[in-house]
Amino acid sequence: MRVTVRGWAVVVVLAASVGMAWQFGPRALNAVVTPLLVVLVAGLLTTARVDRPTVERTPVSDGFVGDRRPIDIDIESAGTVSATVRDAVGGGLSVVGDESAATTDSGDNDCEPVLETILEGDERFSYAVRLEERGEHRLGPLTLTVSDAFGLVERRFEYETQSSVLVYPHVYDLHGSARQTLSTVVGSTDEQDRTAFDSLRAYQHGDALRDINWNATAKRPDDDLVVTEYDTDADAGTVTVAADCHPGWADEAAIAVATITTYLLEAGVTVGLALPSGDTAPGAGDRHRWDLLRRLAILEGGDLEERQRQAADVLVRADAEGVRVVVAGRTVPFEQFTGRDEVGRHGRSTRGRAGGAGPGGSDRTDTGVST
Repeated sequence: MRVTVRGWAVVVVLAASVGMAWQFGPRALNAVVTPLLVVLVAGLLTTARVDRPTVERTPVSDGFVGDRRPIDIDIESAGTVSATVRDAVGGGLSVVGDESAATTDSGDNDCEPVLETILEGDERFSYAVRLEERGEHRLGPLTLTVSDAFGLVERRFEYETQSSVLVYPHVYDLHGSARQTLSTVVGSTDEQDRTAFDSLRAYQHGDALRDINWNATAKRPDDDLVVTEYDTDADAGTVTVAADCHPGWADEAAIAVATITTYLLEAGVTVGLALPSGDTAPGAGDRHRWDLLRRLAILEGGDLEERQRQAADVLVRADAEGVRVVVAGRTVPFEQFTGRDEVGRHGRSTRGRAGGAGPGGSDRTDTGVST
């Protein structure tokens, strides 16, 4: 608890009044000194008796760069008191203008939404942020300052609880030639599936003629046809995408890998991921796509192990020479995949396409897929 600037002004007036009363007599100054003293003492007592309000943050859903997210903080107080609420917003996020909360600069590349209000039971502090950069970003800590009715004395409560929001890299639509390039690796995995022999069995109606094993059929004493069954192990028919990126180029690598893996998964391909931080097992479907995007949201620069490079069907390289994609021994600039001169420098693009909700909620403004 501390006295405000206004409170110190009252103290100065009181001190000056006491000095003048000692020199000239108290009677003429009673009308000034007594009310100020009463107000100051009352402010000290009422502020000291304020119970600590409780604060609860609403979880923030993840999103793509450029998305907007509402931030809601519930505050509960035992009585009625004037309060100023400040919430720290970390780097990678920016506060969207809102009539309900002002914004100040904290001086550390962070900004603080500010709400001046009267706490009376339950109160909600709301503002909105824009997701500016890929990565995991923090909201908080929150500071709540209560004061007396005249603003002479204030008391600060700090809440260290923070919430986080994960920001995914942009996902671009692929250019027609890029789809053709990736189709070569998809086609090669399909052919590999048919080289993994499993067993022989008798022909059944509906079996493909190409699966008939004529050599085995010729050796049988009867005229029954024999077909070959191929291994359908989960590792078969997968495409592994790997990212090899120098420090400072993680954003570009993340965009390229997110774009390629999303395209492959939407095409029904089983996709695995190899990053400097480790591998993600092959998988398919929408849930697997979000798992990969979470990994790419926190991708940092680093070199792959040699085994990861050798096992990769699609290798993304990002360094001072740009972003390149290596497919079937052929190196293609990633710009050709999207039909753009430059993609994702600093992890941003200029256009988005509206779509469905992400895994964290339904308040997304776009899917992060740019056309």
